Amino acid sequence: MTQPAADPGALTPGQIAQLLAVGGANGITEDMILEDIKMGAPVKDDGTMSLIDYTAWMVKENRA
Repeated sequence: MTQPAADPGALTPGQIAQLLAVGGANGITEDMILEDIKMGAPVKDDGTMSLIDYTAWMVKENRA
């Protein structure tokens, strides 16, 4: 049985870390993303994040 596809607009920090690792961004951890949230990375009221918004924030902050 296959898992349903994750919504790139509503991911947990752990899911984002996994996706970025699969995409070649080795070394990015959930803890690093949680630290980015403390520094102002966009997060929704339910605690999820948009992969696109997070990536845009990283570029804007010169963290990518």
